[in-house]
Amino acid sequence: MPLLSRYSQADYSQEQYDIDKRIVKHSLFISGSLVVLLWLIKLFESEYGLDFSKWGIFPLVLKGLRGIIFSPLIHTSFEHLAANTIPLFVLTFSLFFFYRKSAYAIFVLIYLLSGCFVWLFGREALHIGASGIIYGLAAFLFLKGILSYNVRLLTISLIVALIYGYMFWGIFPVKPEISWESHLWGGISGFGLALLYHKSITPEPTAGEDNDENEDNDSENIEEEDTEPPPAKETNENSGTALL
Repeated sequence: MPLLSRYSQADYSQEQYDIDKRIVKHSLFISGSLVVLLWLIKLFESEYGLDFSKWGIFPLVLKGLRGIIFSPLIHTSFEHLAANTIPLFVLTFSLFFFYRKSAYAIFVLIYLLSGCFVWLFGREALHIGASGIIYGLAAFLFLKGILSYNVRLLTISLIVALIYGYMFWGIFPVKPEISWESHLWGGISGFGLALLYHKSITPEPTAGEDNDENEDNDSENIEEEDTEPPPAKETNENSGTALL
């Protein structure tokens, strides 16, 4: 088929299968631990009547810089958190399974870059929630799979597009109470990293393949953001908090 002629499918050996099993466990641990951490933070906040929203990102205010680290961990309500849980889990798992060698670097960069851009270009409000990361992960997985010329990774791109394609509308200021800036800059960060890693990864052979195979066709074969749409990013207009 001409359309897929540039996309190669690597040989899948027993050794590859065993490696994938280990990577699945590792990816489940990372994505599961992240989700559990967010729920524990919200439960702690609710149990003791605390309000962590003040730790969100407040653009162009020095004190608001701390939100780059803390805002993805904070959600205004259990509904807000629940809406972000499934996409965050699925996309984080996919990143660590299909891009294991660079997954930590990509995740941290999306985490930090999306927050930095919101601090620089967001409107005056407290921005909290994990949707910026979710948009970044979805954008990275979508574009990187297309650029990799690999059937497995291309399949992930199509799945992300089909399941999370609705998120595209979240990057526009359709609703003033929604922190669309986090969606936009998360997505831009993900796309940018996909382009960067596509050009900078050095070809590296894997078991059962020739040394001159491109890494995007081999090593990433073993590599390892609300069920409700990002509308989970609601905003409390009275408090001036924009939810991601």
